[in-house]
Amino acid sequence: MEPSRLVRREDVPERCVACFFAEVIDDLVAGGARIAANRKSEMGDHPIYEIQFQGQRLGVTHPGLGGPLAAGMLEEAIALGCNRFIVCGGAGVLQKDVAVGHLIVPTSAVRDEGTSYHYLAPAREVQTRADVVRTITRVLDAEHVHYACAKTWTTDAYYRETAGKIARRRAEGCVTVEMEAASLLAVAEFRGVALGQILYCGDDCSGTAWDSRQWNTRKDIRRRLFDLAAKACLAL
Repeated sequence: MEPSRLVRREDVPERCVACFFAEVIDDLVAGGARIAANRKSEMGDHPIYEIQFQGQRLGVTHPGLGGPLAAGMLEEAIALGCNRFIVCGGAGVLQKDVAVGHLIVPTSAVRDEGTSYHYLAPAREVQTRADVVRTITRVLDAEHVHYACAKTWTTDAYYRETAGKIARRRAEGCVTVEMEAASLLAVAEFRGVALGQILYCGDDCSGTAWDSRQWNTRKDIRRRLFDLAAKACLAL
């Protein structure tokens, strides 16, 4: 079942930021973002908004939480006409000394979820395209932003991030943990579109006691990250 048979192509921007920060999207809508296309699920509407950013058309959408929903929404965004994506969101840290707000550019994701295996042959990891990583890092360098390029761990079950798993992923070189990266990268590779991600380090998942570190209240970090993602998206 191809998405293009279910979703009609529309006049949407080719470049799109998939932003996990609902309050940032709400601010953009209050500032005049218009709905360029709308997708629906049992959760309700999933609009793709259009804004003008640095004089260019740019799509903005919430990717949806978890690999399956994010992959489905990405599929439909591609079918609508978007083909270059930057994803911005938060992630748990697997190393306690990584500060809240520190930026990570994932170079690969450990595939500890199910969705990616429906798109790519079984493998331990899925890679971010090297040219996309270079584009993102050029933008961050130009903005004089501190960041690290690193591996992330994608899992479906955030209540099963056990101490043993955390230790093994850390030994593999994972710095962050989240729920969508591997799925999104797999869809992008399968469909032949460009997709990269910028994550900001949030809650502390490195030990036996979870520490939220009030990661989802950092509005200044989240808005700044959206602007960086938008610049990187326009550079793709």
